[in-house]
Amino acid sequence: MAKSGVSTSITELPESRVLVQAQVAPEEIERRVAQSAKALGRQLRVPGFRQGKVPPPIVIQRVGRDAVLDEAVRDNLPVWYGAAIDDARLATIGEPELDLGRLPEEGQPLTFSIEIGVRPKAQLGEYKGLDVAKEDGTVADEAIDAELESLRERGGRLEGVERAAVRGDFVVMDFLGTVDDVPFHGGEGRDQMVELGSGRLVGGFEEQLEGAAAGEERAVAITFPDDYGAEEIAGKEASFAVTVKEVKAKQLPELDEDFATEQGFDTIDELREDIRERLASSAREQAEAQFREAALDAAVALATVELPDPLVEARARELWDRMVHSLSQQGIDRAMYLQLTGKGEDEIVAEAKPDAEAQLRREAVLAAIVEAEAIDPSDEELVAALAEEAERAQAPAAKLLERIKSAGRLDALKEDVAHATAIDLMVDSAKAVPSTET
Repeated sequence: MAKSGVSTSITELPESRVLVQAQVAPEEIERRVAQSAKALGRQLRVPGFRQGKVPPPIVIQRVGRDAVLDEAVRDNLPVWYGAAIDDARLATIGEPELDLGRLPEEGQPLTFSIEIGVRPKAQLGEYKGLDVAKEDGTVADEAIDAELESLRERGGRLEGVERAAVRGDFVVMDFLGTVDDVPFHGGEGRDQMVELGSGRLVGGFEEQLEGAAAGEERAVAITFPDDYGAEEIAGKEASFAVTVKEVKAKQLPELDEDFATEQGFDTIDELREDIRERLASSAREQAEAQFREAALDAAVALATVELPDPLVEARARELWDRMVHSLSQQGIDRAMYLQLTGKGEDEIVAEAKPDAEAQLRREAVLAAIVEAEAIDPSDEELVAALAEEAERAQAPAAKLLERIKSAGRLDALKEDVAHATAIDLMVDSAKAVPSTET
């Protein structure tokens, strides 16, 4: 019996699914029933007891054991489900089908079953000594020139010009928009500045200001898109009376010693060399990351992994759910994202299937290599893997590991470190070949 009070047995099913039979020990059931009774007792008024101090046995007597047991099961089933998955040591995929058995009599265990998709198994091919493409990480002069140009752009100043506006100029304007000769909400602005060609305004607006000079008035006609945010004007034609008040052009600094000094260097050559070193360092890191991924993919290409469509669909839906969670942290909910993209959930899930399939194949191969090589990270290796996180948290890595153990997240950490070790093994034995040869 597991420490959680939950024990399991597993039956493998077709198409990378398993049936987990779980049993919750009678003592765990009674402990949770007592907790639920104590919580219910805070709400009961029983003669002879202060409110909130009714003992669990009295609560069970007055409310009935079945009612308290039902409350305990509903409150704790998610905990027992997690404990069952942990006890079975499963890498689950997709939503479970959970079947709860009858509520047990006193002194009897609770049983329930879980049917769920799991990570597929891989039949490994060769995974050591493979030819793997690798970028050389060199930096072209054009990349340095582009970075210098970017620095100039950031250091540019807007200055008024006495000429007609061209694409790339900034126009300061007043405008008043109407639909069917009636002004609409949000259609008026004063001293608004826009970069021509930026695409910030509704399509066609900026183009009609090209060639305008300061003091000139122009009539601009546009049609709002059908999916425009303001429904009252979406899809409608609008006219704008525009007064151009000023035309500004961005004046970029010269690439001279003064510019180098502003960037913290004595000469342009020193600045260029610093840019080269920074870009080269970034290129090497990127090349190394791509090499690691390519080594794994080379092993995946030589392995056999059966991927049932329902499993790929389940992972694709997980990817969509993760995206929704990420978007929610940016203030964008599911409905808003679907409206912005003009897509349905099924379409988004279908588009995610290639990524889902690639993920599943990689995970299956990594798990198989970990098993084949008997990779089992030690506490010392786990502490080393936590070094960067510990530095960010300003806490000793060993203490961070203890927290992870206490939180029940040790297995997840060990798997991450084991997978990284498996990739190290493939990378260390791989033969790097120029990417142009593959």
